[in-house]
Amino acid sequence: MLHQLQNVVRHIAQTEVMPRFLNTPAYRKEDGSMLSEADLAAQQAFAAALPLIADCPMLGEEMTVREQTDLWQQHGTGLWVVDPIDGTNNFVNGLPHFAISVAYVQGGRAQFGVIYNPVSGECFAAERGKGAFLNGTRLPLRRVHKKLNEAIAGVEIKYLRSGKLSSRMNTLAPFGTIRSMGSSTLDWCYLACGRYDVYVHGGQKLWDYAAGALIFEEAGGCLDTLEGDDFWSGEHVFKRSVIAALDPALFERWLGWIRENQ
Repeated sequence: MLHQLQNVVRHIAQTEVMPRFLNTPAYRKEDGSMLSEADLAAQQAFAAALPLIADCPMLGEEMTVREQTDLWQQHGTGLWVVDPIDGTNNFVNGLPHFAISVAYVQGGRAQFGVIYNPVSGECFAAERGKGAFLNGTRLPLRRVHKKLNEAIAGVEIKYLRSGKLSSRMNTLAPFGTIRSMGSSTLDWCYLACGRYDVYVHGGQKLWDYAAGALIFEEAGGCLDTLEGDDFWSGEHVFKRSVIAALDPALFERWLGWIRENQ
């Protein structure tokens, strides 16, 4: 199933997404995020292709909130969750940092996940209990034990709901350096690889984390939430915060600093 899923994702990237790179109309949605014709074309292609792998409905980012909510509530036994292009703002502006994300979710937890960057050709994939891989190589690619003040941090400050935390993140900066590159799904993958050391995000959508969190966990990463509830069974399914690090010792220091400064 995972092999089939990777093939489908690559095919739709090649036929629906990349031919529209630098050449697609786009506009802003009501929430301020970008939507392009490539997003819609890819989502439609996935809606046709994914049931041939596992016969269950698909929840896509570009559906209405009502459609998404109904699908989640009615199909706990199996559901595809798709972000046709994560990083659409990058995509329409010609920045080669975006990805396609697909997860198969059952019982509220991702069981299979694929995230594909069609520019770099990097395909990240995981099956629950069987590890995570980048183009067939097991993740993580590297494990480096660092102090917190040496860490590369992925931080989306504008999504941190606590003004105190965002202010202290800017002024106290417990990490070594910060990255914010506009694609949450690739953030997860970079954590799983060992390219990022620590991560915090105040509120990712379901399609941003479904495949990525699975890939990260299967690479051996540690994660929690700003609220302190269980990541996969918390109440806020459609908007989850995350605190994460690949190295367990670094995770404890990072988590401790965030808890002290919330």
